[in-house]
Amino acid sequence: MKPIGAITRGTTNPNRLRRVDSFLAYRCEIDLQNARVPLVVDLGYGATPVTAVELRRRLSVTVRADVAVVGLEIDPVRVTDAQPFADPPLLEFRRGGFELAGLAPVVVRAFNVLRQYAEDEVAAAWRTMTASGAVLIEGTCDELGRIGTWAVVEAGTPRTLTLSARLPALEHPSVFAERLPKALIHHNVPGHPVHELLRALSRAWETEATPFGPRQRWLATVRRMRDEGWPVLDGPARWRLGELTLPWPVSR
Repeated sequence: MKPIGAITRGTTNPNRLRRVDSFLAYRCEIDLQNARVPLVVDLGYGATPVTAVELRRRLSVTVRADVAVVGLEIDPVRVTDAQPFADPPLLEFRRGGFELAGLAPVVVRAFNVLRQYAEDEVAAAWRTMTASGAVLIEGTCDELGRIGTWAVVEAGTPRTLTLSARLPALEHPSVFAERLPKALIHHNVPGHPVHELLRALSRAWETEATPFGPRQRWLATVRRMRDEGWPVLDGPARWRLGELTLPWPVSR
């Protein structure tokens, strides 16, 4: 099966995807625990396979010991270079793209991949990656993983949007703008829901200044968003981690 997609920049850092991995374990725990074959695909792991190695380790501890992770890359050199890190059948590296190399995973994580594509290619990539029934978590983050955003996509349709930050390093929610998923980043202009979301989040953050530290300020900010009518999902346990999740499209 010919891989679908193009080789993208492959830079990454250890621990860069810790925030989305925590969310993945929370969001997909039941799906993986109930699966006959608990397979997760890490699509586009990059020049080094460290994020796939970390994902497998984290899920084995928090979700299920026999979770299997397959890292996919279009670049055959990256696949070859990753083989010393493989631990089959629980951790493998193969050549593949949006078609997922013919695999039928429960979950697909595709991070910092579609950001390098044109916006009009996103919908088709979503449909292809979820064609077998997988839940797709697709998004982007900064180089150190302190700021990230992601969509949960099912059957080619985005269901939720999550904004996530390492709270001690969060100076202002406006930083989310440059890390929005590709499907949204060009829509952060007046008249679009995501623009209204970021404006409301910034206002709430500025209103909820507190002497008790960034975590308490973020919790107060999220509660204000909810009280103002934004359909905030999950609860304080996730909010305390620096997350804000809302239905997609982002609207009141």
